[in-house]
Amino acid sequence: MIRVLLADDHALFRQGLRSLLESEGLRVIGEATNGREAIRYAAETHPDVILMDIQMPDLDGVKATQAILEIDPTARVIMITMYRQDRYVFEAVKAGARGYILKDADASALLDAIHRVAAGEALLDSDLAQNVLDDFRDKKEVLPSEKHADLNERETTILKLLAQGYSNQEIALRLDISEKTVRNRLSEIFTKLQLNNRTQAALYAIREGIANLE
Repeated sequence: MIRVLLADDHALFRQGLRSLLESEGLRVIGEATNGREAIRYAAETHPDVILMDIQMPDLDGVKATQAILEIDPTARVIMITMYRQDRYVFEAVKAGARGYILKDADASALLDAIHRVAAGEALLDSDLAQNVLDDFRDKKEVLPSEKHADLNERETTILKLLAQGYSNQEIALRLDISEKTVRNRLSEIFTKLQLNNRTQAALYAIREGIANLE
């Protein structure tokens, strides 16, 4: 059962999400009304997926996401936003959020996003990935510059599959290796490239031409 933490300051919206998720067999383990509560609940409960509203009082969703990922780099955060081009989405993804879902998305899209992120995927479409990369460049904030020539052939393949949205389990099946081996290889890749999480690794792979999202 996927364990989900909800973080949104609108009670009716949270109640609607809880009702939907629980009707589909997911478990809502907490509801945060602001960013500080989200950080505390995430640290206490270690949810499988965090649905994080961008605009919240006291501490916004981007800063809360940054704090959560500093505490636990493996946390899986999906940002909830009203607008596809919300600039805060870029900041959250740069910090390591797995992607975003629009507030007006239908139930099937939300459930699909949760299941995909719980399985280890990142919700990076080509437009979002390019916009984030452009944002890095415009602010002169670049991803590490080590060349991917430092990676061996198997590591490059794993990085490509990660960027294309495959979970660790799916990568293991495609390459006929164990899921533990995939986790170990990813850890080595992150260390070699000085990356902190899967989202940054996916962006790196796209920027370096290792993978594309076409």
